[in-house]
Amino acid sequence: MEKQKLIRIFDKQAARYDSQREDARQIRWRRQLISHAKGEVLELAVGAGANFPYYPPGIQLTAADFSAAMLAKARRSAEQYQIDTTLIRSDIEELSFPDHSFDTIVSTLSFCSYARPLPVLEHLSRWCRPGGQILLMEHGISESPALALGLRALNPLLYRIYGCHHTRDILGLVRESGLTINKLESHWRGMVHLIWASPQ
Repeated sequence: MEKQKLIRIFDKQAARYDSQREDARQIRWRRQLISHAKGEVLELAVGAGANFPYYPPGIQLTAADFSAAMLAKARRSAEQYQIDTTLIRSDIEELSFPDHSFDTIVSTLSFCSYARPLPVLEHLSRWCRPGGQILLMEHGISESPALALGLRALNPLLYRIYGCHHTRDILGLVRESGLTINKLESHWRGMVHLIWASPQ
């Protein structure tokens, strides 16, 4: 999909993301992952700031997204939760930081939308400081053959509507990138993964 069309899809979804109420499981997953963030933090594809309620005090957050409408929602959320935040409008696949810039890097439900997810994961490894951590909550193809078949059939339609692939092999991508998985939880028949990782 042409990038500007993808941005428009997410611009249109900003109000829904801002008002969306997640179920108790999703809230628990975000809390248990994001509560481990520390120091200087980079969050990719911040959206409307769904993770902001769960960051511990004292972090310094750099948050990026390619949607101006999403960033406007995130700015209000950062003010509400009093998070020291620098917001950057950028295509995540075009972001550039010096090596070893961050203590923690966070991505939640964003790797479904990148055209080339593997290079993004490889960037994270370079941007993260030695001894730092990469915290991921990502969704992809199910471990259930029947569900996987359905997701593959629906994926072209879902991508056109939501700008999101539902058939990514998230664990395969993370392992291929060279990140070290320190802890892993998989939920919803293998469609959602919580990953605590270290850089190469």
